[in-house]
Amino acid sequence: MTRQHRILLTAAVVLMTAAPAMAFAAGGGGAEANPYGLGALWSNGDFIARTVLLIMVVMSVGTWYIMISKFLEQARILKDAKIMKSEFWSKPTIQAGADAMPESSPFRYIAQTGITAAEHHEGTMQEAIDLHTWTTMSILRSVELVQTRLQGGLAFLGTVGSTSPFVGLFGTVWGIYHALTAIGIAGNASIDKVAGPVGESLIMTAIGLGTAVPAVLGYNLLVRRNKGAMDEVRNFAADVQSVLLGGYRHLDPNS
Repeated sequence: MTRQHRILLTAAVVLMTAAPAMAFAAGGGGAEANPYGLGALWSNGDFIARTVLLIMVVMSVGTWYIMISKFLEQARILKDAKIMKSEFWSKPTIQAGADAMPESSPFRYIAQTGITAAEHHEGTMQEAIDLHTWTTMSILRSVELVQTRLQGGLAFLGTVGSTSPFVGLFGTVWGIYHALTAIGIAGNASIDKVAGPVGESLIMTAIGLGTAVPAVLGYNLLVRRNKGAMDEVRNFAADVQSVLLGGYRHLDPNS
């Protein structure tokens, strides 16, 4: 993903996250501003309440950014897997098959790693390791690198899914505490005095749940799709390793 694509994706995620909050704070577009919405929560909240709200906004934006970017990355790998099955194995050499793959394809990276390991084994200290072991180690390392890249960001989703409800609950408890303190000082516990502050505090819980649910669902779905993508990568790596160790040529004999 290029830098320009990352910027566009970030902007889209921010808009997706901020639009519902803005509509809710505006009271659904009515003539009068919502006295119990996010706008009131922000203006009436103290430093801790605003910090909690900002933390949950960052969690939500980060969740949607990671989910969308990972879905696109997985889709590209699965697309490369289809190209690999139709193009790679029909070529006369592994190098020709690797050249037929896209530049950013993990399958090309694994094949190129295997070729390099087979080429530069003799004449160096790596010769102390037999060719079979060295080639296997090199290909396995490339597979692990692809897996690490695919798993990037999933820890953030898991953390958001497990902690954001508690962050929202903390904001709720803090807001209710201040609301009850204000009511006690005023000595008036009528419904109009209680509904506003308590309702604004409960918004924190709603935001926390609204942040956690997409994170949990996205995490589970991404883990499942990662498994399918990594199965394709591992199967390809095993096939390339078998071809290299079987003695089949990996370079063009005319080159």
